[in-house]
Amino acid sequence: MLDQSLETCLSRIREREAELECWVEVSPLAPLGEGSLSGLCFGVKDIFAVEGLRFECGSPVFAGRRATQDCSLVRRLRKLGGTVVGKTHTTSFAYFDPAPTRNPHRAGHTPGGSSSGAAAAVAAGMVPMAIGSQTQGSVLRPASFCGVAGFKPTHGLIDMTGVMPFAPMLDTAGFFTATAADMAELWRRMHYGAASSTAAPRLAAFTVPDDVEQPMREAVLAAAAKLGAPVIAPPVSFPTLWQAVRLIQEFEGARTHEDSYLRHRDQIGKQLSILIANGLATSEADYRAAIDQLMRARHDMAALFAQYDVILSPSALGPAPATLATSTGHPKMNAPWTGLGSPAISIPLPVAKGALPLGLQLAAAPGRDTDLLAYAAALDAIVRG
Repeated sequence: MLDQSLETCLSRIREREAELECWVEVSPLAPLGEGSLSGLCFGVKDIFAVEGLRFECGSPVFAGRRATQDCSLVRRLRKLGGTVVGKTHTTSFAYFDPAPTRNPHRAGHTPGGSSSGAAAAVAAGMVPMAIGSQTQGSVLRPASFCGVAGFKPTHGLIDMTGVMPFAPMLDTAGFFTATAADMAELWRRMHYGAASSTAAPRLAAFTVPDDVEQPMREAVLAAAAKLGAPVIAPPVSFPTLWQAVRLIQEFEGARTHEDSYLRHRDQIGKQLSILIANGLATSEADYRAAIDQLMRARHDMAALFAQYDVILSPSALGPAPATLATSTGHPKMNAPWTGLGSPAISIPLPVAKGALPLGLQLAAAPGRDTDLLAYAAALDAIVRG
């Protein structure tokens, strides 16, 4: 349920925050109006500006900085009646250097990144919704690791004004809720559009790559079989597509954060420093070639989406690894969808009692966000049934 009182949120935070470290700052802000989101409390990843609250982007470079106004997305939600609970932890500059947050299901395991605190806060029941962002896999992977629903809309649909940029061709705002049904309700209440189809979706599942771990492989194929989705080969090479996405992120991210790299190289994080060094050494010609590759892949995928409404695949390579201090997991299962600009959602898969969560990734053609969320809510009920 999306409507959870502020008192309940604060009580859950008091119970588990010392254990999980989801929050940069808990400082509730009243809504700026009344509307369809009245009664909704939410957390905000600390790369989104919220007036008066800390805006540190997971880095000591920005320690003590506070935002002077809301980013566009937060202002929209507050005007619709939403209540900001506070700012959640992100990895440094929303890249791969881990945040302090721990996985609510097993504290020695990563919650994923870069939207670490947002995913973990929803999984721990601290808030019914949190805002995250994705440049490769920073919403879908944490959702899978933490056992919640995570949604990355069509690229460009959500206004990113007031959000720390990384790679503008890829950067996308996203959301976490407990279930796919909650996500569909959230989308409806945010007024992003009505579904265009009420028919049962045409489904297919992509062949599971060899490097996907056995528990994830078995769970995804079992879900595909239960949903009656045929297993097909992708029309484009997703490993090659991921390499193109990574190159674009390096090239654009290096130029976005070059000044911080030159001024504060020892403070911005080891992995981010490597990315910027690689990106600055990448040629304009290689960058343009990667963009061309993405454009061709989008054309090929458009033909596939004329046949199928939803494509199923793993949300991550496996369950959350025990790499809390060194890694947030690998984004290669999500990054191609980011590069394609497609809406994608991760929904929790059934797992044995005591096992770490797993996620099923559902993707649709760009612009079919509302349909995808309606499909996801219906398919989630079947998969869990």
